Amino acid sequence: MEITDLKIRKMMTDGRLRAIVSITLDQMLAVHDIKVVQGESRLFVAMPSRKDEGGIFRDIVHPISAQAREYLESQILNAYQEQLALIQAEAELTGAEEPAAEIAAEESAAEPEI
Repeated sequence: MEITDLKIRKMMTDGRLRAIVSITLDQMLAVHDIKVVQGESRLFVAMPSRKDEGGIFRDIVHPISAQAREYLESQILNAYQEQLALIQAEAELTGAEEPAAEIAAEESAAEPEI
């Protein structure tokens, strides 16, 4: 399995949700609505889910092995960090105060453990 395309669809600064991501696997399967979430100690990736009849959220799609989860999480978090750095660099060039600067400061202190 290889991620052949990865798009950060939306980035946020409020709350714990930091980004919504879509990936394509082996140029054959697209997975949308993957979330990058700020946990108490690090960023993590939450797979797409829906609420069942009992009110419990269940993953719609998820990696089966720890190795697959680690691969997906590392690729997604690396792309997120790169996008964040790009936004920060653009803000510095324009001299604008972007919310991304706040995100970068928070997350540099809590590097993801992969």
